[in-house]
Amino acid sequence: MEEKQNKSEINFTSEINIASENNLTTGSVLKTLLIFVLPYLLSCFMQTFYGMADLFVVGQFNGASTTTAVSVGSQVTHMLTVIIVGLAMGSTVKIGNEVGKKDYQAVRKTIGTSIWVFGILAVVLTLVLSIITKPITAVMLTPEQAAKETIQYLRICFIGIPFIVAYNVISSIFRGLGDTKHPMYFVGIACITNILLDFLFVGYFGLGASGAALATVLGQAVSVVSALWMMKKLDVGISVTKKDMVADRDCVGNIMKVGVPIAMQDGFIQVSFLVITVLANHRGLITATSVGIVEKIIGFLFLVPSSFLSAISTMTAQNMGAKKPERAVQALHYGLFITVLWGTLCAAYCQVTPGSLVHLFSKEAPVIAAGSTYLRAYAFDCIFAAMHFCYSGYFCGCQKSRLSFLHNIISILLVRIPGAYLASVYFPESLYPMGLAAPIGSLVSAVICVGFYWNMKSKNYNTKCI
Repeated sequence: MEEKQNKSEINFTSEINIASENNLTTGSVLKTLLIFVLPYLLSCFMQTFYGMADLFVVGQFNGASTTTAVSVGSQVTHMLTVIIVGLAMGSTVKIGNEVGKKDYQAVRKTIGTSIWVFGILAVVLTLVLSIITKPITAVMLTPEQAAKETIQYLRICFIGIPFIVAYNVISSIFRGLGDTKHPMYFVGIACITNILLDFLFVGYFGLGASGAALATVLGQAVSVVSALWMMKKLDVGISVTKKDMVADRDCVGNIMKVGVPIAMQDGFIQVSFLVITVLANHRGLITATSVGIVEKIIGFLFLVPSSFLSAISTMTAQNMGAKKPERAVQALHYGLFITVLWGTLCAAYCQVTPGSLVHLFSKEAPVIAAGSTYLRAYAFDCIFAAMHFCYSGYFCGCQKSRLSFLHNIISILLVRIPGAYLASVYFPESLYPMGLAAPIGSLVSAVICVGFYWNMKSKNYNTKCI
């Protein structure tokens, strides 16, 4: 009987490991934060790197039209991914809070519920998006020369949605438990597979955008299979059995309470990026290619604040659950210092030699010139976004993700989108004014976040537990 039960178990991590290696509620806050964030940062780096690798390899073997197809297509799939990650953050925060309380039965229930909920979501997204691929390409105002390859790229990527969902849900569960090392291994496998297949499909077979999409999907598939195999091999204590594989209504509600505002927030941010892409596409192939390349570069530079957002969120959730809110505040302060310093260095570099980064993705002089101008302005976003990313992580860990959603929606609707539109209308010869829309929007978000934080502090929220 016991042997039978063991076969149906999915192992994640042990209660002993949670109490020691993966515990975020004891020891030096700075050391704990860095130990947690570094594997996550490396995971994000590899995930972004293999997305950039698609663009790099395509740029070496194909022209501007194929590069634009991959750029536009990858922005759509990136938007989808961040929405899934946002929803999965609901599982991360709930598991983190339960781990802090040492309520391992609740942890098992949350894991089982997450598997059900996101499994259904994967099926629905695959069917719906596969049907509306052409309308999506049209809405993006994709240049005519790149439209056909963009459709091909998206169709292949949409088939791979179950792998995107599976990877991110598995990773969110591990991170909620305080483990960022295993997700790093999973994405490392995907990264290596994707890059090798990029050179094979795009370089050797000359499949263009379709080859890049195929490499991405197969890389994710290999990563998920590896993750499932690794989980099965982990001989640990907390297990999810068939009994736990039920979509508990209250659990679903709690996951969505945190996850939906984050997903909506991230989705609106990506919508603002897509609007900028549409505006760029409307101005022609060179501008579209330049903006697409810079978006990739900025995504890379944002890895540090993005990683700290997740780390601060998980640390806050665990420490609030353990009734140690002062550690959560310290993690926020350390995160702000590190990420703002990083953002300042990035912005300074991009003022001096932006062309050195754009040149990595295109050899065409007009693209390098336009991209450099856009990057100089956009790079200031590295400073202000670092601030609101860290505050958002803290708010989410406190299960107040609606605050994070609120400041982002204000910034997007009142600054980013109208700012980019007006800049494209009144300054059609330069991308610099359009590039300033994002950092000004992030500055507004940062100011609002500081206001929310001090309001919470004045009400003594930071000294209470959730």
